[in-house]
Amino acid sequence: MPSSTTLSDLVRVLLVDDNEAMLARAAAVLTPVCEVIGIAADGPSALEAARTLRPDVIVLDISMPGMTGLEVASRLRKSGSKAAVVFLTVHREEELKQAALSAGGIGYVLKARLASDLIVAVQEARAGRTFMSSIP
Repeated sequence: MPSSTTLSDLVRVLLVDDNEAMLARAAAVLTPVCEVIGIAADGPSALEAARTLRPDVIVLDISMPGMTGLEVASRLRKSGSKAAVVFLTVHREEELKQAALSAGGIGYVLKARLASDLIVAVQEARAGRTFMSSIP
């Protein structure tokens, strides 16, 4: 029997990054297996999009001007958001990885490993499991 995946079966993802090229890359990687329901370029827009779109997973950059991804994640948790947060970042420092988990993140993907790790991280986050890119 052939598989029939409908849009309602796909993980609904909100992408947040202040870099347009990174947003496009992440969307291209995720689109075959996820429904990218929104894109935001800063913290306040991310909070509003999360509230109105109610994504399953939010892929969130840590370093954004004005409001960091860590602050966005903390505010999402305090507001009662049920979306799983996967951080997509260039930061390899163990301290930031721990701060991301403390802020409510369930995934941590290095931008250098976006192609190999992002889909797995989003799927694991949707299932309530933690995924971390290995940090060399």
